[in-house]
Amino acid sequence: MNTIITIFYDWSRTVAGYFIWAAPLAVRVVVGWVFLWSGWQKLQIVPRMVQNFREWGIPAPEIMAPFVSGVELVCGILLLVGLLTRFAAVPMMIVMAVAIVSAKAAQIDSLQTFLGFEEVAYFVMFAWLGIAGPGPISLDHLVLKAYRKERPPSDYGA
Repeated sequence: MNTIITIFYDWSRTVAGYFIWAAPLAVRVVVGWVFLWSGWQKLQIVPRMVQNFREWGIPAPEIMAPFVSGVELVCGILLLVGLLTRFAAVPMMIVMAVAIVSAKAAQIDSLQTFLGFEEVAYFVMFAWLGIAGPGPISLDHLVLKAYRKERPPSDYGA
């Protein structure tokens, strides 16, 4: 039994330790890239986004459509480079929660349907980044390393 524990738990944890930088980097690059371009494209079609927001019942669509599009663009850029990652994750979680409630709620007929929404997956990724941090390959890590010489940032979060 000890051999099984060693092989399946200790060995896999040791190997994974060498790649601890990869998961937050991959998630940041994916969501950063997606939302950078999503926000940019929505800013190019603000009148259509206003109409969508109106149809979804979002209050003040003339204000909220460009605001949310800008949030997606700016937070996408911040996440992509790993700057103010924990801060940028919070408004993105809110955007995803509002998208689920306003645009997807009528489609929810089961837990399977709910968990299949890409907005739920994005929400979870933003929550994870908000909690775990950007990882060591990020501008956040470099900023903390430069300004906190007496206490270096952890290997995982910044």
